[in-house]
Amino acid sequence: CAKEVKSEQEVYFNDFETNKANGIANAIVENYNGSKVLGRYNSSGFDLNLSSLPNHKLVEISFDLYIHDSWDGNKVSGGVDGPDIWKFIVDGNLYINTTFSNSDCDNSGFCPPQSYPADYPSSYNNPKTGSANPNLPGVCNLSGKVGGTSLYKITKVIEHSKSTLLMQCRDQLIQTNTSDAKCDESWSVDNIRIKVINL
Repeated sequence: CAKEVKSEQEVYFNDFETNKANGIANAIVENYNGSKVLGRYNSSGFDLNLSSLPNHKLVEISFDLYIHDSWDGNKVSGGVDGPDIWKFIVDGNLYINTTFSNSDCDNSGFCPPQSYPADYPSSYNNPKTGSANPNLPGVCNLSGKVGGTSLYKITKVIEHSKSTLLMQCRDQLIQTNTSDAKCDESWSVDNIRIKVINL
């Protein structure tokens, strides 16, 4: 069935340009590509807590997700480098559990797969599938490393009516053969926007 949207109201927006991270636990604000972003994270993440939300039936959460440097997607190599998993959680419910790959196809034509836009481990999509911009600069630019940065535009509409909301982003990145895991692969977000919607 379809229901008519009666009203929507923005209850949170942050582009981090003022270095403020209101309501965010474990906030890290860094410069990336001429802008401020929340991150970079590796084997960690952040919590965004909202309270006193107006009456509503749905929430719409959108943000830019930057996948930096040498993410290995679905790759399983005995716990050395992959799978590289990213998670999006709201009020304890897992809405995205996926992998990303920034790898190029090799000479034989094999392209190290990622799950996104589906959940891990059920899908094998080409690297950077669904990316809004697959060719942004990497952060560490390690010589001989694959990667760069891929930008994904994430939007989720969730049934929700509580006056509080907890948004969490986490990762499970595996890269044991490097002295600087965060430089090898990391992620950040920007332009977090949350709306409440009445039907």
